[in-house]
Amino acid sequence: MKRKLVSRLLSAYESLSRNHKRWLLITADSIVFLLAIFLAFSIRFRFTLSGLQLLLTHWPNILAFVVLKLAIFRLLGIYKPILRYTGLEFLGAIARATALSSGIWILFSFQLGVWPVSKTALVIDGLLTLILVVAARLLIRYSITSIHRQRPDGRSLEYVLVYGAGSAGVQLVETLKHEPGYRVVAFIDDNSELHNQVLRGYRIYSPKQIGALINEVDVTTLILAIPSMSKAERKKLIDRLQDLPITIKTVPTLTEILTNKVSLSTIRKVEVADLLGREEILPEPALLSVNITGKSVLVSGAGGSIGSELCRQIAKLDPTCLVLYELSEFALYSIDMELAKAYPNIPRHAYLGNVTDKAYLTEALIQHRVETVYHAAAYKHVPLVEANPSQGVRNNVLGTLAAAQCAIEANVSNFVLISTDKAVRPTNVMGASKRCAELSIQALADQPNCPTRFGIVRFGNVLDSSGSVVPHFRNLIATGQAITVTHPEVTRYFMSIPEAVRLVIQAGAMATGGDVFLLEMGEPVRIYDLAEQMIRLSGLVPGKDIKIEISGLRPGEKLYEELLIDGDNISPTRHPKIYSAYEKKFTWTELEPMLQVLFQASQAGDTTGIVRQLQKLVDGYTPDPRLLAKLELDPPIALHPSKVV
Repeated sequence: MKRKLVSRLLSAYESLSRNHKRWLLITADSIVFLLAIFLAFSIRFRFTLSGLQLLLTHWPNILAFVVLKLAIFRLLGIYKPILRYTGLEFLGAIARATALSSGIWILFSFQLGVWPVSKTALVIDGLLTLILVVAARLLIRYSITSIHRQRPDGRSLEYVLVYGAGSAGVQLVETLKHEPGYRVVAFIDDNSELHNQVLRGYRIYSPKQIGALINEVDVTTLILAIPSMSKAERKKLIDRLQDLPITIKTVPTLTEILTNKVSLSTIRKVEVADLLGREEILPEPALLSVNITGKSVLVSGAGGSIGSELCRQIAKLDPTCLVLYELSEFALYSIDMELAKAYPNIPRHAYLGNVTDKAYLTEALIQHRVETVYHAAAYKHVPLVEANPSQGVRNNVLGTLAAAQCAIEANVSNFVLISTDKAVRPTNVMGASKRCAELSIQALADQPNCPTRFGIVRFGNVLDSSGSVVPHFRNLIATGQAITVTHPEVTRYFMSIPEAVRLVIQAGAMATGGDVFLLEMGEPVRIYDLAEQMIRLSGLVPGKDIKIEISGLRPGEKLYEELLIDGDNISPTRHPKIYSAYEKKFTWTELEPMLQVLFQASQAGDTTGIVRQLQKLVDGYTPDPRLLAKLELDPPIALHPSKVV
């Protein structure tokens, strides 16, 4: 009952205006000053009646002394700082104010003889004033901080271990003192010389003692406060900690802090990107601007995961015009409104259309004098394209060919096709259709007098893209549902969407004509391991709190993805993390009639004809056995491209 009353009183105090709080504090100090004088006289006269009689005799002088103290305190700015955020530096200010007021009164009273009391009582009063004022400040600040620590939603506090007893850890602890929902328990640090020492009131423990602290103090969260740690070191540390039954969070990396993306006080959950153990590839500014700055740029598929990020990064590079071309009305509306708010000064044009509509696309290219095209429009979801092969071919192959031919007709200078690692020795229609799109670009690039410089950029999965396993797993964990993994050994390459897009822009700037660029994707990630890590990082136990079920490979799904068809034909580029591959390709004379057969089968909805023709076109295409059985097909011998450059 008393605790609730105190909480209500403190909440009422917090609701007051700044001026009202100041006067309330002045009133409290007045009471403290009176109490200090009373105790000083009581101590000086050993709690006898003579001390009390002396106080009653000189009460006008005592009131004058209180007014003098209040005036000195206000003159020295004691009431200006916000008490909740005031550090221990106020001790010095209060000591100066107390010494000054007591000194002035001693000189005044003894010079005029208006208060014939020993100096001892006044000295005791000064000491008691300092002690009581400081104690009152600390008590009020602690009470206010305690109220602010309570979660506004009524849930229990997060008891926190801060991993890292360096400057970042200290700053984080100071920040958490004023944040709702957090209560720091202790520091954790690998440096054995720091163990059992006390830093800012918190003991420093060894990582080996984390388990004991969890059991003793009911710790719920561990925050990594070592921003200078590399991605590889961070991954090793997370691997060591992930079996603990707590949620792991982190402060931003040093790169994020130095680039002003976030402040040190920003706390976030450990993301999948932290688990990859690969450093983000830094861009070369000169390559970023080559095809964009001062130029008119069109992005097809502008509303998709890659397309929308392309638009954001292109807008930062100061193009003269940005054309958004998208089939989905809502996706186009969303990215258009976002760019309008973030980059209001960049001319922007939104086109709602299909890339197979050559007349409409050509009109957009010519009207805005587009110099660079980033072709991101494609169907990428393997099972959906496997179930709808005619639409996959129409959008991925015919759409790419149409967009490239429109670019040539409109004299576009640069055209970059965004491809996928699934185009390498594909086992599904989606991958085969993307390889056909690559072949189309390569064949057109080799035509004589082609005004457009074509480039192809091939990379793996991007984190948090539409259809990615990461947001799917995250949603399942949040709702307590079992995670489904198709096979225990499935592995994939991953990188973040912004990083992938930066590399796409840079690779496109190095194209000379039909180049296939590969991005450094790091080590492949085992999806089963990824699922386990995401569960643990949520403070849950795999197999107990969240089950992982094996469903079997989906139609057209591969165990492993590749970035190269032939590993011997790769060359470095001017960017250390981008490589150029020289692969087999058809001439346009060879390819065109074969594409016409494919398009006719697609138009007729002839899945059998589509699969047969894709096998002739795409080197290494091995259709899913279930699809072959359904179509009653035997795998024919592929007609390999005849030309190698």
